[in-house]
Amino acid sequence: MRANESDAKRIADHLLERFFEGEGAVGAFEAPDGSWVAEAHFPDLPDKKAIAAAVAEIKRGSEVEYETLAAKDWIAASLEGLKIVRAGRFAIHGSHDRDRIRVNEIGVEIEAALAFGTGHHGTTLGCLRALERLARTQKPRRVLDVGAGTAVLAIAAARAFKAPVIGTEIDRASVVVAKENVRANRASPYVGLLHTGSLRASTILQYAPYDLIFANILLPVLKQLSRPIASLAAPGATVILSGLLPHQALAALARYRTQGMRLVRSEAIENWTTLTLKKV
Repeated sequence: MRANESDAKRIADHLLERFFEGEGAVGAFEAPDGSWVAEAHFPDLPDKKAIAAAVAEIKRGSEVEYETLAAKDWIAASLEGLKIVRAGRFAIHGSHDRDRIRVNEIGVEIEAALAFGTGHHGTTLGCLRALERLARTQKPRRVLDVGAGTAVLAIAAARAFKAPVIGTEIDRASVVVAKENVRANRASPYVGLLHTGSLRASTILQYAPYDLIFANILLPVLKQLSRPIASLAAPGATVILSGLLPHQALAALARYRTQGMRLVRSEAIENWTTLTLKKV
């Protein structure tokens, strides 16, 4: 579906939130003629009426086209041309851009995969920017990444602080991808990854309390995890939350305030909000 840049990105984000919990790929791309296209690749035949209705919620009158594609790694194909994402010292890149990382940058190499998190999405970029700000003045001793995806945040924190990082992920396929990314970035001495949906795992408790906690997940899960996250956070710890649409930020903030946290900064990127909190 074609639209201007802003609408294409909003449509892609909306489809991601509504329809993608497992395999698949969605993104917004600039076409050769300068227009923008929102594309979504489903592993199974989608509900066309539901897709059209979701697109209309963002931009009425948008034309939705459907095509059955031959077997191919469409996720890799959709990501291989993405540019380097920079957030302060951090540079998230694919192997094809390895030689373009500057001497003073912390490069994190993430290849196209089924796991979520390449740095191009507003939620991941928001977390990276929050991490960059934190790294200017603090050096956390222990880090927890809840819902690690590709482990991009875990790797970035490990590279910046040379500190132990525990990453959790509920999706088994994502854990496999994340572990490979950790090895490729030579972060294995610092990063440990767990396939779990609970924050009561013995390894997590062993390293607690944490000075820095990431949770880049959707609002319902962030609400459910507010108490466990607070219990794992050290006094004065920084907690970075993302996966929030702008209208959801206040609901998340209210829940975490009841757990003894205060807002340090709120940043909106491409219709997604990242909250940086401090445990009082």
